[in-house]
Parts: sequence; C-alpha cells; structure tokens
Amino acid sequence: MSEPLKLEKQLDRLESWQLVAFCAALSERMFPNFALFSRLVEFGDHQQLRGILDGIWNQLAGTGARINAEVQLDNVEASIPDLDEFDMYGATPAHAAVVGLYSTLTCVIEGDVAEAVEVANLSHECVAGFIEISEGDDQMSDEELVRFINTHELMLNEEAFVDEVLERLRGQRQPTAAFIRELRTLAENEGVSNIGISDEDG
Repeated sequence: MSEPLKLEKQLDRLESWQLVAFCAALSERMFPNFALFSRLVEFGDHQQLRGILDGIWNQLAGTGARINAEVQLDNVEASIPDLDEFDMYGATPAHAAVVGLYSTLTCVIEGDVAEAVEVANLSHECVAGFIEISEGDDQMSDEELVRFINTHELMLNEEAFVDEVLERLRGQRQPTAAFIRELRTLAENEGVSNIGISDEDG
C-alpha cells in the first residue's frame, strides 16, 4: 500500500459496500490482537465483538439479518482498552483492533471513505509500532528506523494484503456470498494477525 493520498484516491472510487468490506477485512486481520489481549487480562468482551464482526460479514454477504450498527457502536466502545490503564504493549494492538471495528461499524452507517482510511492507518501503525518495539534498535537514526520498518517482512505482508483486498474489490461489482466468503478467508489469514499473533482459543 502506498502513500496515504494514493490509498485515499483508490478508496474514493469504491462503492459503500466495498468500503465496508475493506474495513471488515482489515478489522478481521487485526482481531486476534484484541481477542488474545482480552482473554489474557480479562478485559472487554471478545466474544461479543467477534459476533459483531461476524454480523458485518453476514450482512455484506446477504446471509444474515441486518445488524443495528448504531446500537453496536456502544458495545464496541465499551471494549476499547484505555492505554493509560494497561502498562503492557499488548494493549496497543488490541486498542487498534477495537477502534478499527468501531470505524468499520461507522462505515456501515455512513459509507464514508474517511473511516476506511482510518482503519488502514490503524492497521499500518499497528504493524509499524510492533516492528519498532520488538526489533527496533536505539542506535538507529530516524531514517534508518523508517527504512527498517518499511522493508520489514511484516510491513511488506501488510501492504501486500491491503493491495490484494483493493484489487479484489475493484474487480467485483456486487457483494455475492461467495465473494465475501473468499475475502473473509483471505482476511482471517488462518487466524494469524497483522503482527503475527494468533489467538488459539479465539
């Protein structure tokens, strides 16, 4: 994925349902970050949020009842971890995952490009932050760190994933059940998140 402006232009050309599908795909890929955190520290309701994300996918595919996105916003907001309360790194990617789901629900309501850009930024920053925390070197200059992050395998995977989602969406006029199922399978990534985390019990 490239520069934010280029991404915004690409998203600008999408229909409302495609924007929701884009948000759902990135939220799906971030979700294990929250599910694992939620279980480990017993914070938030990862099963309820899992159900909300499932509901968004089902609504896109036309295989389930329409979700009441306005009502679900409050449920998602209640599970956003306060980063001032948790003195552990895992709260940060968990926070990004839940805020991403919140933006996805907002996109269901408004079909707004800004929400899709927000989810993409959250996911990108989540990966960048993880690389810096886990492998960054204090001796690196700012330029070296940026280069290290941008060429890291996790970031290359992130950008390839976003490009793949956009390419699939651009080639699809209607949200058929089969198309949404395949997009969801891609996003699930066999249960591995954008930063390589898996929640086995999720």
